[in-house]
Amino acid sequence: MTCLNQVISCFKKLGSSLMPQNTALLLPSMPRLPCCIGRSATASRPKCCKGNEQSKQVILALSQRLTQAYGKGWGERQLRYCILLADVFPNREILHTVCAKLSWSHIKLILGIEDPLKRDFYIEITQLEQWSVRQLQERINSMLFERTALSRKPEDTIRHDLDQLRQERRISPDLLLKDPYVLDFLDLSDRYLEKDLEDAILREIEQFLLELGAGFTFVARQKRLQIDNDDFYIDLLFYNRKLKRLVAIELKLGAFRPEHKSQMELYLRWLAKYEQESDELPPLGIILCAGKKQEQIELLELDKSGIHIAEYLTVLPPKEVLQTKLHEAIATARRRLRSS
Repeated sequence: MTCLNQVISCFKKLGSSLMPQNTALLLPSMPRLPCCIGRSATASRPKCCKGNEQSKQVILALSQRLTQAYGKGWGERQLRYCILLADVFPNREILHTVCAKLSWSHIKLILGIEDPLKRDFYIEITQLEQWSVRQLQERINSMLFERTALSRKPEDTIRHDLDQLRQERRISPDLLLKDPYVLDFLDLSDRYLEKDLEDAILREIEQFLLELGAGFTFVARQKRLQIDNDDFYIDLLFYNRKLKRLVAIELKLGAFRPEHKSQMELYLRWLAKYEQESDELPPLGIILCAGKKQEQIELLELDKSGIHIAEYLTVLPPKEVLQTKLHEAIATARRRLRSS
């Protein structure tokens, strides 16, 4: 069967009687259609897949035939997306799974990501957090993957955590913890106090929860801990349903200092003793600060204490600047892991 006839048969398989004159209108709600088209078009390799003149002619002919039969929306660009979909996901089972879980608009955005691990990350997190197309675009633009703790890990660890999420729906803290956190939505002035930062977060709590990630719910502000005759206060306390953990957040206007570790350890141990339920995991701590020094953090072995140190950005820098900074941080973290 020719490439053209294989593609036309997709419409019959998927129920051509249900399709209006402009079948392209169905793409957002029927991602199985481009899935079938892409698989059929690539089945007659190399004609439909090589970047040669014959390929262009086949795609042009296919575009004209589909447009005549089924209406507008089947231009060459649309068909190339379908073919790219089948090329990126050659495994038929994976291809069908992706098409079943995401809309065609989501899929087209994800197809623009070349790195396979990063692409898998966005596929799984989009499903987990049920992002709209606009939210997915915003997360990609803010370089969410590069900001996760997971991106600093070896590729085998990244693959393991994504497989665990896909197969068991279990999420690791590294998938949710970020560095830096982008808080440009707070609209803070050039000069502000710690209380101003806290007030701004609570005013924009919905946006802050989106930046924190899946499963976070707000519990308390300035949570009071009474230890002996002294009072201590946690800036912000959250609970994460996916991780089944309390998460304490401390806000620091300046750079991270070693004494911040002992403060957070005290809070986490109090929460574990008095607030943690029997079916929950130990609490986590996030210290958000304006800056940090990597060697100090490594020497303190904060991971063993369940403490995550991250910078926050109240103004989003140019994408090129952020991209360079994050790529350098990822490369440095992986070098240190290999040498340790």
